[in-house]
Amino acid sequence: MAAMMEISAGPLAIGVAPEIGGSLAFFRMNGIDAMRPLSPADAGAKNVLGAMFPMLPYANRIAGNAFGFGGRTWRFEPNNSPDRINVHGSGWKSAWNADRDDDSIRLSLDHIAPDEPYSYRAVQHFALDAEKLTVCLQLTNAGPVAMPFGFGLHPWFERSPATELAFGASRFLMEGPGHIPTDWISLPPELDFADGGPLPDTWRNNDYGDWYGEAEIRFPERGLGLTIMADPVFDHLMLYADPESPHFCLEPQSHAPCAFNRMSGRDGEAFGAHVLAPGESLEGKIRFRPFSI
Repeated sequence: MAAMMEISAGPLAIGVAPEIGGSLAFFRMNGIDAMRPLSPADAGAKNVLGAMFPMLPYANRIAGNAFGFGGRTWRFEPNNSPDRINVHGSGWKSAWNADRDDDSIRLSLDHIAPDEPYSYRAVQHFALDAEKLTVCLQLTNAGPVAMPFGFGLHPWFERSPATELAFGASRFLMEGPGHIPTDWISLPPELDFADGGPLPDTWRNNDYGDWYGEAEIRFPERGLGLTIMADPVFDHLMLYADPESPHFCLEPQSHAPCAFNRMSGRDGEAFGAHVLAPGESLEGKIRFRPFSI
């Protein structure tokens, strides 16, 4: 089984699995899981199916496993069989280096790959106090040319009929065949969670653009809620909710799915790609505060 690093502060405790994609294995308050915990079977198989994993050097999908930038076409291999599309980058497929102190864990990854489109350095810093978990992400272009970059966190939550969401956003990205996004629309009432509501009972795999940086999830049957607060760089929020699945995801990220495929379009800016020159970095924090209900 892969090694686990654990820290606690007051009622909160986390476990981090550096070898399993630099992932968060569990996040608990008073012994109650605020996110889906990594099972012993998945830990033994080193499957990134625990509480949360990092998405970098980009989040979500690359349409057609290729995009054009800087006068050339950059191509990618599928990385999540049986899915045919490259998804979430390479950070979640890598073993990370780790060090720790009493109230924080720092993970780092140097992905230097001259034969791949991306070389980068990434850092995740997990800081825990008695009220919240703060995750700071830093991503640096370690390659020889400017490239579009992005990052985010991919939490998993256990779904129940009583689960409720609340967050505000201004735009909604439609999904087409193959889970490839199509067009932005103004947020209609039936897709809006500004006033809170239950998880949708139909398929949802969509980006909410220009969300307001704070979301709340409530699990009444467990007497637990969770507030997610993200820095402005994470101005996209991805909701994945399959009514046939016992889990759902709410993912703060710096850009929309397939953003690198849409940079030159009329709405390219709305997709949120960040171009980093060699040595330049992106950085931001996401805070997770559990509370009793």
